Amino acid sequence: MTLHTPDPAAGHASGAPARLVYHRPDVLVDRSTHYCPGCGHGIIHRLLAEVMTELDLPAHTIAVAPVGCAVFAYDYFKVDFVEAPHGRAPAVATGIRRVRPEAFVLTYQGDGDLAAIGTAEIVHAAARGERITAIFVNNGIYGMTGGQMAPTTLLGQRTTSSPSGRDAALMGYPIRITEMLAQLPGVSYAARGTIADVASIGKLKAMIKRACQVQIEGGGFALVEALSNCPVGWGMTPEQSIEHLKGPVVEAFPVGVIVDRGKSAMPAADTGCPAPAHPEA
Repeated sequence: MTLHTPDPAAGHASGAPARLVYHRPDVLVDRSTHYCPGCGHGIIHRLLAEVMTELDLPAHTIAVAPVGCAVFAYDYFKVDFVEAPHGRAPAVATGIRRVRPEAFVLTYQGDGDLAAIGTAEIVHAAARGERITAIFVNNGIYGMTGGQMAPTTLLGQRTTSSPSGRDAALMGYPIRITEMLAQLPGVSYAARGTIADVASIGKLKAMIKRACQVQIEGGGFALVEALSNCPVGWGMTPEQSIEHLKGPVVEAFPVGVIVDRGKSAMPAADTGCPAPAHPEA
């Protein structure tokens, strides 16, 4: 079957010019998704691809994906990727920054990876003010390994390792890792958004773009937390998971820009790494 693709330059019958409303960014690989039905990773991939294209970043990017659902990011982006051990993406990214000072360095991490197994790595990379942009996908659960409780799991939430629900007295409280990191002087930008609805998706894109611009301008560490859903891990339909995301998840993890110090937040010690050498958008 041959599909007809309208010519964007051709006008409508009324004579008005056609308006392009959708285009797949070239940096996204044209392939079917392997993510579970309703998973938010695809939306976040799309936003990141749009931002990278708008800022002319693909040819200059070296990205790091660790273990977890986030590891498959390298299947969907036409950029150089390095796979890191679980939680060690910021450490690997730091090494890349040292040997490739002209590159745009990106990490794409989940909450079990960044907020649990890789807590030390993310804290110290942020404390050093590493010029790294971290995309932190928070779905409140270990999605890939069977739905165990994560540091971001909500109180009362049932998982395979908290079948009766997360109990603060026994298991502690959810960690707002982005607020924690925002207190460090080396962090230039920290924000939290969500994919819960169209308006929120637009705001999340703006956050991702700002976090990338901070690195381009020579600022310090930048982090965007994207609140996402995991219908399978949460035991919900995709529709139910979105409603849950809009309600209890956003209540526990308020969205918005937490800190924007721009270029003023720099490493305490000079690492000798200049800003990425490519034109700013």
